[in-house]
Amino acid sequence: MTKVLVACRAGVGSSLMLKVKMNEVKNEENWPIEIEHSSLDELDSFDGPVVVCLSDVADELEESGNYKNKEIVGIHNIIDKNEIKNSLGAALKKAGVIE
Repeated sequence: MTKVLVACRAGVGSSLMLKVKMNEVKNEENWPIEIEHSSLDELDSFDGPVVVCLSDVADELEESGNYKNKEIVGIHNIIDKNEIKNSLGAALKKAGVIE
């Protein structure tokens, strides 16, 4: 099972809501992933290949250049299951988790 981290600045609001929607998509698509959520403070110790967050946070993470070994996924609408499916699915494919 591959770990995917959902992170937001505080680790309690948007990441938790996004985790709920991601779990729905994961179950519908039967993806072999385990979804965790936390604040950005936990990102450095996360050992999975994919990190999902709101698009503005994803932009900041990409610009920092500190997470080149991770697929960073930015989500605009945390309740849009199609966006989550497409964006997360692309990252999982790129990371070699799904075909």
